[in-house]
Amino acid sequence: MYASCWPNLCRFEGSASGDYPILIRLPRYFFAQLRSAVRAIQSLMADAKKDDVAIVAGMGPGLGAALVRKLASEGCSIGMFARSPEFIGKLATDIGRNALAIPTDVSNPKQVGVAFHKVRRQLGPVKILIANASGSLGEGLMETTPEQFDRSWRIGVCGAFLCAREAVLDMLELGTGAIIFTGATSSVRGRNGAVAFSSAKFAVRGLAQSLAVELWPKGIHIAHVVIDGVIDTPEMRKRHKPRANEPLLKPEAIAEAYWSLIQQDRSAWSLEIDLRANEEAFFE
Repeated sequence: MYASCWPNLCRFEGSASGDYPILIRLPRYFFAQLRSAVRAIQSLMADAKKDDVAIVAGMGPGLGAALVRKLASEGCSIGMFARSPEFIGKLATDIGRNALAIPTDVSNPKQVGVAFHKVRRQLGPVKILIANASGSLGEGLMETTPEQFDRSWRIGVCGAFLCAREAVLDMLELGTGAIIFTGATSSVRGRNGAVAFSSAKFAVRGLAQSLAVELWPKGIHIAHVVIDGVIDTPEMRKRHKPRANEPLLKPEAIAEAYWSLIQQDRSAWSLEIDLRANEEAFFE
């Protein structure tokens, strides 16, 4: 016999004696609603598992490439900005997962805006920015042209400013984020013959400090990394032929330090760290 249960939702089919139910019959719309609820839960779970989106602005085969590989190994989706499309295109292919190569002159406001738009559209809102671009142009005061001086500042300082300005739009909405600026020995000590590079690196350090005061209270971690020494790359070895015992920084080790900064708990953030090989003389 049949006994009513939950009107309009289901009916129990019992045994001949009516001692116990053996089957539940549910109307079709109940299953449709159940499927809809399952899809909604799956969508929420997928959103929760979305990769953090990172941008590395200023790419080369040394530190830039090491940063991208480290971010990818930690599950980040990555936008790569560089003027040369060949290198970042090949690197994106090598990464093979959510890596987007966007030829970009970071000193150009329009190009930076377009590049960030592409990242947002294809990968999502930006949570991590590494401002890694710099331009070492000219040799000494009289050998450095005004055009070289201006270009060095536009790449290193204006480029960092433009990228940070774009990235913060997403980070403020997310209520979290990290921006790391790559510095150098010249960030704290002017180098002989490098008037454009040294002055620009000083400016980037000031930019980082100013942004930290403004954005830390809003949940955005700003940090500056002073790289005091020479980074070990094939191009550097080919060009400068360092001696066997030359203290060199491994790009992969630097990338690990950047990731540690990104992962810091906000109760104990670092504003600045400096990195050097163990036998490197301090700021020489």
